[in-house]
Amino acid sequence: MKFETKAIRLQTDRSQHKEHSTPLFPTSSFVFDDAEDMRAKFDGEVQGNIYSRFTNPSVAELETKMAALEGGEKAIATASGMSAIFTCFASFLSSGDHLIMSRAVFGSTFRVTENYLLKWGITFDFADPGNVNSWTDLIRPETKILYLETPSNPGLEIIDLEEVAKICKQHNILMVVDNCFATPYLQKPLKYGADIVIHSATKYIDGQGRVLGGVIVSTADLIAEMIPFMKNAGPSLSPFNAWILSKSLETLAVRMDRHCSNAHDLALRLEMEDGVKSVRYPFKKDHPGYKIATKQMSGGGGIVAFEVENGLSQGQRFLDAIKMCSLSANLGDTRTIVTHPASTTHSKLTVEQRAAVGITDGLIRVSVGLEHIDDIFNDISQALKASMNQY
Repeated sequence: MKFETKAIRLQTDRSQHKEHSTPLFPTSSFVFDDAEDMRAKFDGEVQGNIYSRFTNPSVAELETKMAALEGGEKAIATASGMSAIFTCFASFLSSGDHLIMSRAVFGSTFRVTENYLLKWGITFDFADPGNVNSWTDLIRPETKILYLETPSNPGLEIIDLEEVAKICKQHNILMVVDNCFATPYLQKPLKYGADIVIHSATKYIDGQGRVLGGVIVSTADLIAEMIPFMKNAGPSLSPFNAWILSKSLETLAVRMDRHCSNAHDLALRLEMEDGVKSVRYPFKKDHPGYKIATKQMSGGGGIVAFEVENGLSQGQRFLDAIKMCSLSANLGDTRTIVTHPASTTHSKLTVEQRAAVGITDGLIRVSVGLEHIDDIFNDISQALKASMNQY
């Protein structure tokens, strides 16, 4: 089956009611036939549902779909994208281990390493996303994971997955990729050599700003190593959120097509606007990572980043002048969202840390929605003009 068909037709078996749409299983626990059935399932001799912190049919359906769409063997769903990231770190890193992370990552991911891993005796280095060859110099005998985002949040840095995979295979390091911005519809990191793929399903997988969720996709063996942490620490996805996310996958392809076309159009239009210093979009030919992006992605995604000429003050005036678009820290919604990373998602980083990944005081991130492109552009254009009136 093709991607679009898998996203719609891979579902749990119908019940005796023969429902067309997959039912929701909002239960915390399950019953057993007898004492032997209960014993066998707890021992793992017989597969079956025990407790929804462990398994649930609604969650299992989402996991099956995401594994198939990413081209992996297995998946586990978590309560949020950050819980997926932390589950991965907690499962494969121990005191004395070393982590290499691209400097261009989501702000909360950055803070997890600095605020938590370090105090547990796990060391790390931040790598330059623009120079993959330099990453080899950071590798130590105790390096266990190399973690990256491509495209990155919010600067849209592009990293060559094949080149990083070669480094990781050579040194026996797990390659973990946050594929949130691209989704499995536009990019499949496992195909290029990644070992583990992580999603904040809160974003494009849901696509309508309704629920939180995370997903990890990998081989059956690596997923098996994460299941004990999931069962015992409990960052499990609720059945209701899993049901919503599974239904959302049915429209992922058509949504991403529209996100991509709107975003590409907006990026080209913004180039012509007064008050705009620069525009970043992976499928824009002047993007430094354009060749790599068009090699490993089938579309440029739904995020556009641009820099206003007069820094922080113009950026704030721009946000204040927005009329239709939403001011929110989320992304991947049907609604267009504008965000000022320096004062929101990456505000806890130092000025130097932000500058290292291209987050200037005037950088604006636009999560381009599904509205008509003319309405999106007109709102952003009028806000730019209003923000320039003071200069």
